[in-house]
Amino acid sequence: MAATAHKKRPAKSQSGPAPKKAKKAYVATNEKPETTTARTAKRSVPVTVTSVPNESENTDDEGDLDEAEDDADLDGEDNDTMQVDLKEGKTSARESHITQKALQQSRKAAKPHSDLISEAKRVWALARSQTISAKERRIHITELMNVVRGKVKLIVFKHDASRIIQTLVKYGSKTEREEICEELKGSYADAAKNRYAKFLLLKLIRLLPSHRANILSSFHGQILSHSRLLLHREASSVLADAFELYANSTERAGMVKEFYGKEVALFSQKKEVDNEKAGKGLSGVLETFGSDKEKKARILAAVKENLASIFNNPDKGSVRHAIVHCATWEYLDVLARMQDHGNEDDVKEAEKLRRDLFESCTELLPEMVHTRDGSRVVREFLARGSAKDRKIILKAVKPHIERMCLDDEAQMVLFTAMDVTDDTKLLQKSVISTITTPETLDTLVKSPQGRRAIFYLLVPRSRRHFTIVQIRALGDTDNARDGVRIGIKQGSEEGATTGEGTSKKSPVVRQEEIRRGSSEALLKWIEERGADLVREAAESLVVGEIMLYAEGDKSPASQTLLRALAIPYPASSATSASSLAHPIDLPHASRLYKTLLQGGHFNHSLKSVEISERWDPTAFAVDFVKIVGGDDGTVVKDICTKGERNGSFVVAELCGALVGTGDVSSDKVAAKEAREKLNGWLSTSETRKGIEEGEKDGARGTKVLLDAIGRL
Repeated sequence: MAATAHKKRPAKSQSGPAPKKAKKAYVATNEKPETTTARTAKRSVPVTVTSVPNESENTDDEGDLDEAEDDADLDGEDNDTMQVDLKEGKTSARESHITQKALQQSRKAAKPHSDLISEAKRVWALARSQTISAKERRIHITELMNVVRGKVKLIVFKHDASRIIQTLVKYGSKTEREEICEELKGSYADAAKNRYAKFLLLKLIRLLPSHRANILSSFHGQILSHSRLLLHREASSVLADAFELYANSTERAGMVKEFYGKEVALFSQKKEVDNEKAGKGLSGVLETFGSDKEKKARILAAVKENLASIFNNPDKGSVRHAIVHCATWEYLDVLARMQDHGNEDDVKEAEKLRRDLFESCTELLPEMVHTRDGSRVVREFLARGSAKDRKIILKAVKPHIERMCLDDEAQMVLFTAMDVTDDTKLLQKSVISTITTPETLDTLVKSPQGRRAIFYLLVPRSRRHFTIVQIRALGDTDNARDGVRIGIKQGSEEGATTGEGTSKKSPVVRQEEIRRGSSEALLKWIEERGADLVREAAESLVVGEIMLYAEGDKSPASQTLLRALAIPYPASSATSASSLAHPIDLPHASRLYKTLLQGGHFNHSLKSVEISERWDPTAFAVDFVKIVGGDDGTVVKDICTKGERNGSFVVAELCGALVGTGDVSSDKVAAKEAREKLNGWLSTSETRKGIEEGEKDGARGTKVLLDAIGRL
């Protein structure tokens, strides 16, 4: 007898991606469909990866069909799609499908709690719809809660039923969420380790702050021992999200305390550890034990061992998590205190422990720079390490320089490297050469973080571009670099230089060498891209700093900027887009040219201009007259007498640059000729009349311009 012909559905791996389900148009009623919840926070992304999957939330309960839904919707398939042309005498495709369907139903019925899951799926399909109102959803959610009440533990660990409970938590009331949380009590650790239930647990941690402490406390004793949740593939992401996104300072301290070892956990249970001191982290716990050096040594050994277990298992991914970085920083902070405040034996012991830790995590440092504590760890290694250590660190992070520049915390590592590394040639090859490539600069200039990376090459720790918090954070490593130990004398807060700093070169000399090493590439970039950069507000700030503070021949870059102005004014279509407007009509561009002509930034506190020693405003003014003015000064006169007359302040500064600083210019003859030519253009009766008419029309800067012309 011939075998029955079957036409099976192709496996997912063979059929390609499932087509997206078209969203149904909402039927017009008096109520609007309920909107989904707000976008949740995400963990910081390591610089070593270009993109990471969102492990924080399982959002597919609202999206396309998956295997579970395929099973649930199997009954509704159109049998006609399974029909095939069969030869006479063979079983029809419809009969074959009926047989298959019956077999599948019998298998599903044989599974535990099949009736419960089937009924829950039926109601869930109604409750999770995106096209219903809040009132309708409330009815379905109540019905769904009645179906699963008392049976949450039975189905939450199943791949096709976990999302049902997630939907209940997402759309349910606080009472329903608390009820689900209570049913899971005692199984939180198991849920964290489950591939599907972990998403439900994260939703409970996020949406039930009142139960968050109980959930997190249930992990105590299992983070690094027993279940070793932090080294578990699924549970580690739950701990990472809870620590970085949802836990408060007390809850975080309780989680990090797991690194201190069983002895601290035992004393904490007996209330022998002061909670106030324990809140300070590892240093506070050590203070609790006073002068008991043996006990302190055991605690430090426990931290070292636990950190080693993380660093020796990089494939688990735990080294990327903020909780590990926090514990590592607390450990290094204690060692730094021993070096700065301890006796000779303490200094040697701290140096040995720091060396052991550095050797165990050297290759993993790029995985840590994206968090605040992780950044501090790498910066501490840079500040207290030897020249060889710094070379190793820079080699490790070199492939990730661009992404580090775009990250708030990771870029602090690069800034510290520039602050403490004496070998500026190494910096040039490892860091600066990557930052100053045209492709990288084009990327960095578009974000505030990237612009800070460019600024640090020229004006490090400038209050114009860096906040007080950032400057203080960068200053934390200065003492180790310069060999300053705080409080050498008992009870003293004053620093004293011991001559044992980790860097020998003067900070001023180091900054000059970095500036000199980066200037050529930056000026070349302005020469090639300056005309486009001045049209963008943020990019124009970078152009100004490079022109004012870079070193080298700036004439080609200056000419590029000035040629952008040497176009007819006003522009024909300046009203539609800034890209079509004349640069002088763009406030940021006009401000840039004014700043360059006055020789520096205006200090509002001092009410005066801070003149840059690396910039010659008179030479720029001479080029301005030559390139923008041309032979007859048409553009210079037009920006003062036509259109909105936005060039009045710029031309006034042009006059001032040729009058006030002509005697210090490198070419006095050229400055004098430019001054006479400008005076000839602006002193004609026709030009003065046009400027005075602007004053009557309320144009800004006309009076200032007339006074400046009078001084020519």
